[in-house]
Amino acid sequence: MHQKTLIPVLIEHCWRARPVLAAWALLAITALALTVALPAQAQHAQAAAGFDWAHGKGARDLNQALNAPSPHHRWSRGSGAQRQVQVIVTSQSADPELSDLRAAVLRLGGAVHARHPLVGGLTVQLPAHQLAALAARSDVAGISPNRTVMRSASLLESASGSSTGNVRSYSTSASGLVSYSGLDGAGVGIAVLDSGVMRAHRSFRNAAGQSRVLRNVNMRNANLADWLGGVDSTLSPAPGSAALAGYEAAIAADFNTATHDAYGHGTHVASVAAGRGFYQALDSTGLAPGANIYDVKVLDGQGRGTLSDVLEGIQWAIFHAKEYNIRVLNLSLAAASGESWRTDPLCIAVRRAAAAGITVVVAGGNFGLASNGKEVYGAVSAPGNDPSVITVGAVNTKSTALRSDDSVNLFSSRGPTIDRVLKPDLVAPGNRVVGAAATLDRPETPYWNNLAFSNTDLVYPTGTAQYFEQMLMSLSGTSIAAPAVAGTVALMLQANPGLTPPLIKAILQYTAQALPGANLLQQGAGMLNVDGAVALARVLRTDIGSAIAAGTLAPGAPLLAPNKVMPAAQSTLGGQTVKWSRIVYAGGNQVLSGDALFTKHQSIWDPRLVWSRGIARRTVPLYWPAAQGVAANTFVKSFSESAAPNQALVSAAVVNARSLLGSHSSLVGKTGAFTLGATLAAWLGAGSGTSLASGLVLSEGLILSEGLVLSEGLVLSEGLVLSEGLVLSEGLVLSEGVVLGESGAEIINFNTVGALKGEP
Repeated sequence: MHQKTLIPVLIEHCWRARPVLAAWALLAITALALTVALPAQAQHAQAAAGFDWAHGKGARDLNQALNAPSPHHRWSRGSGAQRQVQVIVTSQSADPELSDLRAAVLRLGGAVHARHPLVGGLTVQLPAHQLAALAARSDVAGISPNRTVMRSASLLESASGSSTGNVRSYSTSASGLVSYSGLDGAGVGIAVLDSGVMRAHRSFRNAAGQSRVLRNVNMRNANLADWLGGVDSTLSPAPGSAALAGYEAAIAADFNTATHDAYGHGTHVASVAAGRGFYQALDSTGLAPGANIYDVKVLDGQGRGTLSDVLEGIQWAIFHAKEYNIRVLNLSLAAASGESWRTDPLCIAVRRAAAAGITVVVAGGNFGLASNGKEVYGAVSAPGNDPSVITVGAVNTKSTALRSDDSVNLFSSRGPTIDRVLKPDLVAPGNRVVGAAATLDRPETPYWNNLAFSNTDLVYPTGTAQYFEQMLMSLSGTSIAAPAVAGTVALMLQANPGLTPPLIKAILQYTAQALPGANLLQQGAGMLNVDGAVALARVLRTDIGSAIAAGTLAPGAPLLAPNKVMPAAQSTLGGQTVKWSRIVYAGGNQVLSGDALFTKHQSIWDPRLVWSRGIARRTVPLYWPAAQGVAANTFVKSFSESAAPNQALVSAAVVNARSLLGSHSSLVGKTGAFTLGATLAAWLGAGSGTSLASGLVLSEGLILSEGLVLSEGLVLSEGLVLSEGLVLSEGLVLSEGVVLGESGAEIINFNTVGALKGEP
């Protein structure tokens, strides 16, 4: 039996047994998952000798692990000369099949488990002492460990601003039936990469009683990276081919599956994004209760998975995006990374999803609080460190619809990233949010998911009777805040299907409410404002995306729809007037503002363009040609990436907030990246800032004119120093390469308990 299938089988066995036996089994499984043998590593450093990391081909955490006296990671086995490692190798080869590289891996005594056209890479296994030879090849761009990934573990409607007349309103008939009118995300597909989604749960049904979970696929069934030697098991399936049909059959998990979500995290996440929960007294309705859900399972019954599986899941979502109208991708998970966004495989993958027109929403992580109670900066995880995604932090709504008492959760990760990019982008409700709870899909034995079974206090606070297929639980964390934003994106795309991913992120930031007392690295632009985001989306042209793709939308061209004007920069939520932040992050470390961002077309709204700290790249999806029964430009085959062409990135009249932030960042002085969001929003609302006379211009890959907001990036003063550019400070050690989860388990130097059970 493959190692990766062991835990789900044990879980299934537990559910068939008595609950008491299941409890002991779950404890044993947890101990097994957290206990890793530490083999002797006498020859370990010698095996890694000669691996030239100076050329930037090896990830920092891989290098550290290979030279550590007692490394213990799931991507490494054996010891000394017998040690084997699983790594992700990225390449810039012109051959999309990577034939030469695959053959080289076999010659070095390794195996090729999967090919990832999405990132131009391979998942390979090979002897550790052969890494140097592999890195020496000219067609190898980077080598990363096959890291472990984890889940980054209504009141929601009213607190987020989605229950206004501008978005969605409810009514109750004489018979007591509840109905609504307005936006609900209908027709928009949200792909949820997580631990699975319980298809049978009532919260995922539409008004006709049919499930809106249109596909369940299990990437773990593809058996990637299963420690098989001397093989090349990669495929390059063309649309309509037998190879593709076989692959799809292997990962299909739509029906005849008793347990879609053994862990319970993915079901809850999906319900926050798109649950329809007003059928019971405790309303758990999510943000887009009419959206379609695509369950892409990449985590097991303990909430763990591999980077290889996640890459495969993202690639599946991209491949089927146009076929299923998947416009939103939610990743409430993360992986440890010591790499830049430019080389991290997970960052490359989500960046290419954005280039294909998919808005990617990612949890920022739950590492804002050290175990000694002190605030930690610089702990945003991958892929939340990528500039193209929407990185979401968590807000404590204090269990009220009023926004005046909201505050950023202490556990919510603060920026900047390893590349000193401003993150998170915004924050959303992520404290004790009630949503759907997965169970065994058998009415006679509806056993709880592992999260609820191990943490019964997540269930009891719901205070309502629990029935099969409509059970509820409460969860906290940035991974619960992320799907609130993902659901909002579905509403925005229903209102205006022409929006592009970077434009959507800018709208969300511009309309967010800057919370008092929180700085830019704590809250981004501020608290999610669904009402404002929808209002701004509705006044823009509905052909923006197609016009950009066709090359017919010139920089500075009008973006407002006919007879539309910019709405007032405020919303009325719960009887309170909420001012928009008017803050937009751009270029990694710039803060822009002004209505011209939306009344005129900006080159940065092209999803194929990524710009961060003086680097501008262009990624273009390449599609399979037309074939029998398959239209052209439907299925993405690969991507090409190059330096962005010369152009004006931002037009004249856009406001640059550089002068408002100051020349450096000081926590005590509240300047630079530590500027309070509410203070900056007030300045921008009063007309402060510099209106760009000629915009920001890209020439030969360099950003010219008007300079950068923060010279040479962020200088973390007042004792906050990121040694060697590491994201995770305070000497963080992550067992098995695991990053940022809501397990509630203690992690060295960080207090993450509140990220599971919530904060007061």
